Amino acid sequence: MSSHNRHYRHNDFSAEQTADYTLLVQIGTTSFSYAVADQNKVLALDENISIGELTQPSQTHSILSANYKERIIGLPQNGFTFVPVSLFRPDRVADFARFLDVKEAEKVFSQPLDTENQVIYKVDEQIVNAVTEKYGVNNAVFGAKGWIKATAENNPLNHNIYLNVDNDRVEFLNFKDGKLRFYNSFEFKTADELVYFILFVAEELKLQPQNTTLFLSGDISPDDENAGRLAKFFGKVELNNNKTMDLSREIASHSVLTLTALSLCGSSEAL
Repeated sequence: MSSHNRHYRHNDFSAEQTADYTLLVQIGTTSFSYAVADQNKVLALDENISIGELTQPSQTHSILSANYKERIIGLPQNGFTFVPVSLFRPDRVADFARFLDVKEAEKVFSQPLDTENQVIYKVDEQIVNAVTEKYGVNNAVFGAKGWIKATAENNPLNHNIYLNVDNDRVEFLNFKDGKLRFYNSFEFKTADELVYFILFVAEELKLQPQNTTLFLSGDISPDDENAGRLAKFFGKVELNNNKTMDLSREIASHSVLTLTALSLCGSSEAL
């Protein structure tokens, strides 16, 4: 997850009115972030919280235990596959899951990703148990689903590649004629590794770096090492300022995009 530790409360936030609010939770492998929204406005936000507070929140994060109108929980995947809706059948999920090499301590989920794709993915059982105990599994969704949906609705061009960086993991996204063409994620440790992966993705997509625009979101900024290295290889590098919710001026929309975009999501099914 993000290396930021932002703690934000809007003056309009009321702990007594959470039944009218929506809780968004984006979970990583060791930490999570959450936001509380009233309709389309973020009233509270906290980042990079220890995963243990999912089930036993401290006083600082006691609002996690409140009653909400809606809860949407983004899950981290240990492996995934997309299946065309035209080929997908619910009774064949177990067959598709065999390609994921599911371990004993992992659970499989299946849900629609968009109108053309079904996503089947696996999640660490401990995280699933924590989410189930606190929020119920029916409130959980594929973690990147909101980001993918928000990007699709923002008229993506064929030569754009979208990157979302969360600490040591990067996700890549590309569309062709408005339809999802590519999604994948990789772990990286250095700026050079990040550049290697994006050049590999561009080559796979047959895109020339000098004619490609990168849109950056997550734990990245124009003046950091990662963005600086990317700018040396690609024609144009911009922050992804796509806003899915109303935010305070002190919160950069690109840095919380995957979290706030969860508001666009529905539920998944556990198998």
